[in-house]
Amino acid sequence: MLYLVGLGLYDEKDISLKAIETLKNCDEIYCETYTNFYHGNLKALEKIIKKTIKILNRSAVEESQILYKKDKNIALLIPGDPLTATTHISLLLEAKKRNIETKVIHSSSIWTAIAETGINLYKFGRCTTIPFPYKNSIPESPYEVIVENFKRNLHTLVLLDIDREKGKFLSINEAIKILMEIEKKKNNANDNDNKEDKEKILENAKIICCARLGSKDQIIKVGTSNDLSDLLNFDFGDPPQCLIIASKLHFMEEEFLKFI
Repeated sequence: MLYLVGLGLYDEKDISLKAIETLKNCDEIYCETYTNFYHGNLKALEKIIKKTIKILNRSAVEESQILYKKDKNIALLIPGDPLTATTHISLLLEAKKRNIETKVIHSSSIWTAIAETGINLYKFGRCTTIPFPYKNSIPESPYEVIVENFKRNLHTLVLLDIDREKGKFLSINEAIKILMEIEKKKNNANDNDNKEDKEKILENAKIICCARLGSKDQIIKVGTSNDLSDLLNFDFGDPPQCLIIASKLHFMEEEFLKFI
């Protein structure tokens, strides 16, 4: 059996009892931390399950054969919920092709934790990720997803790029600057067009900034065009971080955000 086991949102205390029972019965246990920053203590988890946990990098997970053994129970630990990163679906598919049974042990995830902002999960459109700029080039597709959702009165969850092996993460401050730059570029290109056609997402939307949801020092901070400078100058601390670009708010959403 190949088990994909969710570690939960933040640290080793987020893992479920079902996951712990599963790990105690596994022959080999591996962990990947390249899809997200994990703040848990794996050594503490090893003491609980009385097993060794080996860290795997991206290539080891995606290219290695160590996860596919018909005569052993293998577990791969994954920050958050196992299937929020699309790469892990391919692991299940490969195991099925090899006639290896699979089991997913789910856990807490950013996809549901963002509801703590008071924003209705049923009103989210497509999710997008802002990547690190590459050779001074900034992909505009994340902004286009936000515009598409905004026009349909849907909120957007914006995930931020990480490079776990280099210890880098895209901060909320950097992400907002990137979105501002894209919006400015698009509007400058349309200077001769009708002003009504210009994008004003950052001017009209509420921006909800989230850092380390699920931790004791989590941050949820709300801003609009009137106080973007406040968001840009705020220290959100360690990852993981994300943004919600809100569209038209329900009165309950509006009321909840006032308390934040």
